[in-house]
Formats: sequence, C-alpha cells, structure tokens
Amino acid sequence: MQVKAADPAPAEPRTRPQRRVHPPRPTPPRWRPRTLKGLAYAAPTAVFVAVFFLLPLLLVGQMSLSDWPLLAGDRGVNAPENYTDATDSTLFWPAIRFTLLYTVIVTVVLLGLALGLALLVQEARPAAGFFRTVYFLPGALGLASASLLFWGLYSPTTGPLSRILEKLGLVNDPVSFLGTPTAALLSTVFLIVWKFAGFYMLILLVGLQRIPHEVYEAARMDGASRGQIFRRITLPLLRPSLALTLLLCVTGSLLAFDQFFILTKGGPDNSTVTVVQLIYREAFQRLDLGTAAALSIIVLAVLLLLNALQFRGLRRADES
Repeated sequence: MQVKAADPAPAEPRTRPQRRVHPPRPTPPRWRPRTLKGLAYAAPTAVFVAVFFLLPLLLVGQMSLSDWPLLAGDRGVNAPENYTDATDSTLFWPAIRFTLLYTVIVTVVLLGLALGLALLVQEARPAAGFFRTVYFLPGALGLASASLLFWGLYSPTTGPLSRILEKLGLVNDPVSFLGTPTAALLSTVFLIVWKFAGFYMLILLVGLQRIPHEVYEAARMDGASRGQIFRRITLPLLRPSLALTLLLCVTGSLLAFDQFFILTKGGPDNSTVTVVQLIYREAFQRLDLGTAAALSIIVLAVLLLLNALQFRGLRRADES
C-alpha cells in the first residue's frame, strides 16, 4: 500500500517592516483676530508702564551711579560714591529707625481699628449704612489737605483743640501737639488713622461679606463661642483682605512724606525725618540728584524685599 507524503506546511507570508510614523510638525501659530484684539487692549497699559515706570526707573539707576547735580546735569560715572554718601549721612540711620517705628505703630493701630469698624458695621443693623459712610468720609479727602487741616487744629495759638482743653480745665497752658518728638509722632499717627481707617474698613468689610453665612450657622450649631468663631473662621477666611490691607499699609507708611513735610518739617530737631524726606532734602535742598537716586534705589530694594517676604509668608499660611 503506497503512503501519500504529507503536504508541506504553507510558508508564512513575509511581513514588511512598518514605517515609523512621525508626528506632524507643529505649525507656527497664526495671528488670530482674538489675539490681536487682546494685544490691542493691553498695549495702552504696556506703553503707560514703560513710559512712566520702566524708563524713569532706568534713569534713576543711571543717576545713582553718576555725579548728577540738579542744575548741572550728568557729569559722569562716580559709582559707588553716591551710595556711600547716602549711608554715611548723619540723618540716614535715624531716618531709617524713625520710619520703621512709624510703620509699626501705624500698621498695628490702623489695621486693628479698621477690623473693629468692619466687624461693627458688617451686619444689616439700623443706621449701619450711615456709619459706613461717616467712617469712609475722611478717606475722600486728600492727604495734603488733611495734613493742612490738622496743622491748623494742632496750632497752639490759633487751633481750637488747645483752647477746648483749656476751657475744660484739662490744661493750664496752650498745648504744643507738635513740639516734642513723641507728641509729633503720635499727632501724625492720629491724623493717618483718622484719614485711612475708613478706607481699610471698606476693604475688610468686602472680605467679611464674602464669607458664607452657612459657615457661621454651622459653627453656632456646633456650640462654638464668638471668640472661637472669630479665630477659627473669620480670620482664616479674611486672610486675603488682611494681606491686601497689610501690604498697602506697610508700603504707604514706609513712603510717608506729605504728613511729616506739612506738619513737622522733620522737626523738632530732625526727630521726624523719614526716608522719603531725606530723598527730598538731597534732591531739592542739597541739589544732589545722584545721592537722592541712590537713596531711592535703596528704598525700592527694601520695599521689594518686604513685599516678597509678605507674599511668601501668606503663601505658607495658605498651604498649611
């Protein structure tokens, strides 16, 4: 019997190696009408910042490195003579200490009072709107105008405050509200608190009104006291508004000029000279723009450092 041979296994079809598919090359972005419209909206602000901030900043930097009298112009580079002259001045370190002391006092008193006023008028009570308006009214007055107003009120000869105290029998002689370093400092702090308490109250009031009422109701149902609600709910949720007021208050206090220039002229005995007043003296009394520019650069660096530290501290508080 003949055995039939088995059929050979069919050969596997040869597979061609697959070509590597490359991703399509990104096409360069095209200027869309929406992008052009956004650039058109941003262009005026960019031009404003460049003309009124960046260019003056570069000019101040050049002045700080040059011998630049006010009436003679640029006489060439003299770096770092302007910075050494600024720090070697007899008024430099006293002005630094006084400015920092004034900033601490104003910040603590002003923010504490503004927070208290905001808590007082946050509820819809009778006459709450009236008191909000009354507290905010001093903020509508310019700082120079307010300083002139208080200069008249503080005058020991023509001012009404000294006469009122004498008629009440509290003092026997006219009171010199600006006659001593401590009195001049406290009188100026009172002016600033009167002027800006309503403004900061408004910022904190907006922050308070953004806190949901349900959070307070849940805390009261859990038996939380008013102090616990304030510490555990109000202050943490009010942190963005507090950060804004702190930033504005510290920056404005470090740049204080108008109130001391009008009220005290830096006196008595140069005890109320701020850093900005020192810049003014170097530029317009000693006619030395180079040293004044060096002081301005130092103040700018300190402000940037303090603002960076504040933002870093607030960021850590939010993350914790």
